[in-house]
Amino acid sequence: MTYTAQRPIGSGFFPKSTAKDVLEGLDLSGKNIILTGGYSGIGLEMVRALAGAGARVTVPARRVDAAEAALAPIEGDIEIAEMDLANIASVSKFAVDYMDTGRSLDILINNAGIMACPETRIGPNWEAQFGVNHLGHMALTLGVRDSLRKSQSARLVQLSSTAHIRGDVNWADPHYHDTPYDKWQAYASAKSANALFALGFDARERDYDIRAFSVHPGGIFTPLQKHLSNEEMVAMGWKNADGTVPDAVQKIFKTPEQGASTAVWAATSGKLEGMGGLYCEDCDIAFLAAEDSQRWEHARDWICDSQKADQLWTMSVDMLKEAGFSVPD
Repeated sequence: MTYTAQRPIGSGFFPKSTAKDVLEGLDLSGKNIILTGGYSGIGLEMVRALAGAGARVTVPARRVDAAEAALAPIEGDIEIAEMDLANIASVSKFAVDYMDTGRSLDILINNAGIMACPETRIGPNWEAQFGVNHLGHMALTLGVRDSLRKSQSARLVQLSSTAHIRGDVNWADPHYHDTPYDKWQAYASAKSANALFALGFDARERDYDIRAFSVHPGGIFTPLQKHLSNEEMVAMGWKNADGTVPDAVQKIFKTPEQGASTAVWAATSGKLEGMGGLYCEDCDIAFLAAEDSQRWEHARDWICDSQKADQLWTMSVDMLKEAGFSVPD
């Protein structure tokens, strides 16, 4: 069943608007935000913009020292807490510690991720991209769910990607136990799962005034590409053989400041009141893909399917329980 509201609403912003542009005139004083991956790439720019607008931003970090160094120059109310998305016990501890503060949580931006990495196993023999990008973030979201409910008007923003277009969730073998590992198909599976999780969470929590969105931030050169060789990026057309960026790619790709904008817009825009479960790109809701959609744009039907979202939810809850995570009712 496809979500029929999957179409642009006329946000007033543009593909290369920045996060600062999106927040112009907004006062986020008193708002509490958790933002994963907030000390690198577009996450760093999200923190800069959100803290600059007055929000208190909590950044979970696997490498606390690196986070402290990266965030030190940024002004605002920023706190860093240890958490490793690849370790469900670590995620649980972070969530409990946050809940113990008694704070509400107004915005949760699940931004951290890994892309096209060599085959790696985490937790109970999970494939790392599915485990970190989807399951770790699902555990975090469920762990702080009551803080989101306490806000009485909260948003979840889940970073997905145009990579979802490569394929649906690998339903038959999500952790590549029985099929040969393909780093790009595994990434596509995880990014499709990210979008479906936002759809499923929105359906379950809208009665508590929590709305969820998934986001494609755009093509951006960040540390996310750390597992890609220059030769691979040349083969994909992202770079020239000498390491420079082709003019055509420069026109399409975004800076980190621009890449941060769609997630920040989804987290804060008043135009999204009463809406949720939608996939966003270029600072607006994306079109549902049609026959003439390009290979880098629009939402494919499998990430807009509520039955698939329910299937993912059931499957993922079982996986989290296997890892020892206490899934809330």
